Amino acid sequence: MHFTSEQRLDDGVIEREFTLGEIPGILWTPASASASAPVPLILLGHPPLGLRKMHPRLAGRARQAVADGFAAATIELPGSGDRPRWAAAEQARADLRRAMEAGEPVGDEIIDALVLPLVEKSVPEWQAALDALLSLPEIGGPVGYSGGVISIGVRLAVVEPRIVAAALFAGSFVPRAILEEARQVTIPLHVLLQWDDEGNNRQAALDLFDAFGSKEKTLHANMGGHTGVPQFAGDAAAQFFTRHLK
Repeated sequence: MHFTSEQRLDDGVIEREFTLGEIPGILWTPASASASAPVPLILLGHPPLGLRKMHPRLAGRARQAVADGFAAATIELPGSGDRPRWAAAEQARADLRRAMEAGEPVGDEIIDALVLPLVEKSVPEWQAALDALLSLPEIGGPVGYSGGVISIGVRLAVVEPRIVAAALFAGSFVPRAILEEARQVTIPLHVLLQWDDEGNNRQAALDLFDAFGSKEKTLHANMGGHTGVPQFAGDAAAQFFTRHLK
């Protein structure tokens, strides 16, 4: 892990950009974090729109996490932002746009091509980032995962034992294979669903929630579209992490 920039934000948050091989990322930590008082970590998931575009929203979530006594970190997804173009992913996105613009149902073939390769490529990268982040003296366990793409969160919850709780955002397509994997998830879950999300299949999100094998799982559904998440919903997710990471 190589840090490329550092700035202290006005609320006592240290924001550092880093690279892990070819993967860019951002780490936010409390200015008070130290080797003698390491803080838990929340990994911030996001859609494949690029870190530069997503930065304002990610930084807002990170500042909330730091205010609650955590570190927060994110990485650029494959084929996004400044990373090399990924022809297969761009073709899958084009097929999705065509289907939606034509008013056609989005079939399993398109969903699988869009989501499964992204999961396969990105999950090992998240794990490598977690290795590097947990080697820093100011960061300790436990670890939580927050956000989307929800299929990435499901796979991480299954394969990564260092993640002990997850707040997942239901707002992306879910392949049938991921629905089956969800039955293996046993960590506490807080699932956020925007009821009128124009890009989300509500029934698929409900089916996924039903499939999770966790004994503790909460569905927090609110009226409104994808970007209309109310502040109190974010507060509930923050309370969830405080309960399970501290």
